[in-house]
Amino acid sequence: MGIISWIILGLLAGAIAKILLPGRDPGGLVGTTLIGIVGAFIGGWGASHFFHHPVTKHFYDGATWISAIAGALVLLIIYRLLFGNSRSRN
Repeated sequence: MGIISWIILGLLAGAIAKILLPGRDPGGLVGTTLIGIVGAFIGGWGASHFFHHPVTKHFYDGATWISAIAGALVLLIIYRLLFGNSRSRN
């Protein structure tokens, strides 16, 4: 996949991660979007490095999507731990 495909995948993975882990984030929409993009890259790297499952060149591969969403979820959790979870705020 090209860089544009990874960015689109990251945007969608970030949105799905946000749906799976609702709440207000300190970074808002821009922060969540960047977390999704970086999460897609990290998830793809983790899948190929730790699970020996190479990232395919197909945009519609289920394993690629799962790894991108998992990477975005992990980064979203770390982001909330580092910068505070605003669920406790009004």
